This record gives sequence, C-alpha cells and structure tokens, in this order.
Amino acid sequence: MKACLRRNAPLDRQGTHINDRINVAIDGPAGAGKSTVARLVAQNLSYIYVDTGAMYRAITWYMIREGIVPEDESEVNRAVNGMEMELIPEKDRQKVSINGEDVTPYIRSLQVSGLVSQYSKIEGVRSRLSHLQRQMALRKGVVMDGRDIGTTVLPDAEVKIFMTASVEERALRRYKELRDTEEVTLQQLEHDIAQRDRLDEGREISPLRRAEDAILLDTTLMDITQVVEAIVSHCRSYVDGERNHL
Repeated sequence: MKACLRRNAPLDRQGTHINDRINVAIDGPAGAGKSTVARLVAQNLSYIYVDTGAMYRAITWYMIREGIVPEDESEVNRAVNGMEMELIPEKDRQKVSINGEDVTPYIRSLQVSGLVSQYSKIEGVRSRLSHLQRQMALRKGVVMDGRDIGTTVLPDAEVKIFMTASVEERALRRYKELRDTEEVTLQQLEHDIAQRDRLDEGREISPLRRAEDAILLDTTLMDITQVVEAIVSHCRSYVDGERNHL
C-alpha cells in the first residue's frame, strides 16, 4: 500500500515555533466522538489531523465492493498492499481516496460500521496501516485518533487522551449523525456499539485499551466545545512545561 498525507494546513498560525510541535494521540471506543474532536483540536493548534478510523473504514468499504470477505486474509492483505490511499485535509472534514477515487461519502454507512472491526483485526492490515501512520507523524504537529494510537501506533506521543462516554450517550450521538441518511433505531445502535466494544477490546492484535500515561476524559456530560478546550489545554500545558525546563 502507498499512502499520502497532504499537509495543506499552516503549522504556525498560533505563533508556535516549529520545534514546539508535539504529537497528540486520542483513543477511545466507537461513537465517542474522537474524529470530530480530533479534527477541531488540530484546527485549534494548527496541526495536521490524521483520521485513522477513516483509513480502516476506507479499506472495509473497498473490500465490500470487491467482494473480499474478512475470512480470506491472504486476499485482504494482497488487496491492501496493492492499493494507493490519500488523506486530504479540508476545512470541515478529511477526505479519503483509494486509487484516486474519493470514497469519503461511503465509509460511514451502517454496513461499513458493522464490518470494520472484522477487517481491522487482521494482522497484515493493522501492521501496514500502523507503519504508514507512524510515517505521517514523523514531522510532529499531528493529531491522530483511533483505538490503539497511544498504545501501539504512537506510544511516544507527548499527549495521550483516552476519550470515552456511556454506551447510551455514544449511541445517541451516532443516531443524531445517521438518522437523516440511514433507517436505524437508537436501540439498534446501542446494541451495535456494545458489540463493537467487545470486539475491539477482545481482539488479539492491538486491542482497545487505555495507555498507562493517557489522560482519561469521560465526555458523557460534556459538549464538543468543552472536550476540545480540555484537550487543547492539556497540549498547551505540556508545551509550556517543556519550555520552562529549557
């Protein structure tokens, strides 16, 4: 697989010196709002946002379209190694293309959500994407969200956040996101999210878990603005602390 990350955003809009840039890892279960929050944190810090979940979703969508089932791991790995993926930052989202095709509109469907854990637990898929994600973070100034960023992909990230919320709250957030485009009930989403948690926490390769040095942030009673402000505050405190030690 070849992957490209376009760096269109300025890196010093807030007047931050290039050497002060850090990497921020945001992990947590399905439906915690990581992607939205991570994107806004990156905008606030003038960093680059890397949506690792979108990468796994894009692969899942591609496999579904090509009729490649997760049980056929050799074929999945062959397809992954042969594709080209590009992440394209935009103001309100991050576009994902595979082999030059914009797949962003298709990767949030219920079908993709129901199968993404099956493909993402394949060792060849995870190892390949983890390597690409580490390459993207080498220049620092990256906000990356997922389920194993702080534990596996970027264990040396300067700031690690583990975002969570109750199953009921996560289902409600996903319901509000999907109700205009998908025929889905809140009860179904609660069941799907609880099942996704079990799959992510129980997989053998890079299971969902909080890194020992990650800050736990329960967002059940917080709105997006409060969550973003809390994470940005942790990032700025870290950078200020490092400067004070110089």
